[in-house]
Amino acid sequence: MALLVVDMISCWDFQDAQKLLPEAAAIAPAIAAFSDRCRRAGVPVIYANDNLGRWRSDFNALVAWSLECGGEAADITSAIRPQDDDYFVLKPKHSAFHATPLSLLLAHLQVRTVCMAGVASDQCIMTSVAEARMRDLDVVVPSDLVASQTAERNAAALLQFKNVYKLRTPRSPGLRLPSS
Repeated sequence: MALLVVDMISCWDFQDAQKLLPEAAAIAPAIAAFSDRCRRAGVPVIYANDNLGRWRSDFNALVAWSLECGGEAADITSAIRPQDDDYFVLKPKHSAFHATPLSLLLAHLQVRTVCMAGVASDQCIMTSVAEARMRDLDVVVPSDLVASQTAERNAAALLQFKNVYKLRTPRSPGLRLPSS
């Protein structure tokens, strides 16, 4: 298993970001707690983040930029701050898989189950889930670790994960992690 944290490192200065920002801030503490549980259990934590069109940046620069933005952006990044042993991929579009080395990384780590966290559940998470399933990966989407622009949109995405993709959507505190 690996935890995939999607699009949580940002200055939140893109179109409609102000609708998504409060929802992202609300799930950040749960993502931080679950990430810590994963690390203690030996479960890899991988950050997949939009490069926001910054083609000459890297993940450390993205984290620094988000912290420099201050406000809720810095609060979210500080809460879920990547650790030295975590992994990252920068993504150019919605999916964490499209045009990234994520598939190679998961194969290297011998991961067969991906636990998805982050935003937006009905966009980037949904696309990443579809691509993970196309790669025959098992996927879990903890309901308290994903958000969208509204609670209604998030609920609709969770129903899609559960009813169409047949995924488990438990709350993260009840999710059993493999022992290391």
